[in-house]
Amino acid sequence: MQTLQALTEDAKALAQGHIVPMTAAEEEVARVMQICNACRYCEGFCAVFPAMTRRLEFPKADVNFLANLCHNCGACLHACQYAPPHEFALNVPKAMAEVRGETYTNYAWPPALGKLYKNNGLTLSIALVIGLALFLIIAVALHGGIGALWSRETAGNFYNLFPHNLLVSLFAPVFLFVVFALFMGVRNFWKQIKPVTSGADVSAPAAAEATHDVLRMKYLDGGAGQGCPNEDDAYTLARRRMHHFTFYGFMLCFAATALGTIYHYVFGLAAPYELPSLPKVLGALGGVSLLIGTSGLWHLNRRRDPEHGDLKQKPMDLGFIALLFLVSLTGLALWLLRGTPAMALLLCAHLGAVMGLFLTLPYGKFAHGIFRTASLLRHATEKRQPNPIGLGAD
Repeated sequence: MQTLQALTEDAKALAQGHIVPMTAAEEEVARVMQICNACRYCEGFCAVFPAMTRRLEFPKADVNFLANLCHNCGACLHACQYAPPHEFALNVPKAMAEVRGETYTNYAWPPALGKLYKNNGLTLSIALVIGLALFLIIAVALHGGIGALWSRETAGNFYNLFPHNLLVSLFAPVFLFVVFALFMGVRNFWKQIKPVTSGADVSAPAAAEATHDVLRMKYLDGGAGQGCPNEDDAYTLARRRMHHFTFYGFMLCFAATALGTIYHYVFGLAAPYELPSLPKVLGALGGVSLLIGTSGLWHLNRRRDPEHGDLKQKPMDLGFIALLFLVSLTGLALWLLRGTPAMALLLCAHLGAVMGLFLTLPYGKFAHGIFRTASLLRHATEKRQPNPIGLGAD
């Protein structure tokens, strides 16, 4: 059996000092899953429980896989007969959230920067944006004088303040580093969870199913399509909808930037673009969607029952939401007020927000989407293989 074989290999490697022993959070997930595997009342709630039934034991790699497969909807906590104050004290969402927080640190690349996950809170995120914006404001003032910060002469064209090649030289290296760091992080994660999820390569049907589940955010529906329970135990789809606004808003903004790059280098059309050009349409829709989604997620996060997750991660969650909100807010304000003397200050604020978001992407909450997608791909692949223990539903 794959899992038992992995257990044996892990034990040998641990004895030789080649792997890190399970943490207290991982041991708690293993304990919870053992009890859940005997009960199976929540089997239809989300992908975690069908994946659980394929296992008799829960070593480190399996625990990390299941923790990132969990979408933290909270439905299982409200349905669980063994939840506190029962002596078993099962809290699946909280246990999974604590392990997820550890995986963000453990799989980060380079490893030395992994600890930034623990410190990337709301205060740090806002301070980073303010610091970067002030740096750009000082640069503008030193180059063009203090009057350049509020002038009609520079209004209307970003390149009056920051030449295109300068912006590329600032953002391109950071973007490439972010892409590489995220790739290395998920590569390390994939290498650990692939052997314990059948070891099979991802097939086209499995990739299609995982993509469908990611784009729909299927497992934020609470299992029965009612949504996630909120602070008064009532179910709502608000969290799923706000995630949709945020995710698709971000993707539309990214598409607008990518298309603008094509316009500039392929067609020789320099920014800024006006309506009804496609980059502007995509950017405007994305900015509004991102503003709605992040505002909603902020409200829901602040009101959510603390038993639904790991309170230690709340500053990181709010920091990421704040960065996305500031990027969308300053971007929309820059578009609407570009022709006014305020353009210079707004441009510095927007560039500071974007740079702050980029710098924290591999070491903040953004990584949860990357790791969760990898887990969904492995789940869709594993479920198509014979059940190694011959029990449970796929």
